[in-house]
Amino acid sequence: SLMRARLSVERAERKPWPSFPRAFRPCYGPPRMDEQDFAEMINASAADGWMRAMGIRVTRATRDEVVAEFVVEAAHRQAYGIVHGGVHAGIIESVASIGAGLCALSEGKSVVGLENHTSFLRAVREGKLIATGKPVTRGRRSHVWEVSVAEESGRLVATGRVRLLILDAGADVAGAKLELPGSRE
Repeated sequence: SLMRARLSVERAERKPWPSFPRAFRPCYGPPRMDEQDFAEMINASAADGWMRAMGIRVTRATRDEVVAEFVVEAAHRQAYGIVHGGVHAGIIESVASIGAGLCALSEGKSVVGLENHTSFLRAVREGKLIATGKPVTRGRRSHVWEVSVAEESGRLVATGRVRLLILDAGADVAGAKLELPGSRE
């Protein structure tokens, strides 16, 4: 049929994906469990000053799951002695951004957060907190990630959903062009 012929021509005209290593293929479709883990590389990077200042360490970073942790210290607490809500919102946004960023970098793009909806479920004063993020949806122009923050025992203390915009290389944000990590000489 005419429709089938048109689809066949369109498919033939599409350009193939660039030949990225397996871990850097585009993120569309089902998760792949054999993904490369970039946690060590992210921790060694000086790109995120907030995470470093908060003592947050990434323990797993693939395009299908990101896990980060920190031990509650005085800098994390607000006046009542409990972890500040901004710390929860910040780690949730950071974990989601890392996951979406790993996908975007595979195509030479970057990400910025558009929305962060964080719910505080339980107050915490001390101990180790672990944030685990997974994609809800990954499109060509935006991603949505869900992140849970739990105590080491597994007791949930906060959850969040972050929507991120995928930006083309060199996009202007806050009056300056975004540079991909490692692109500065």
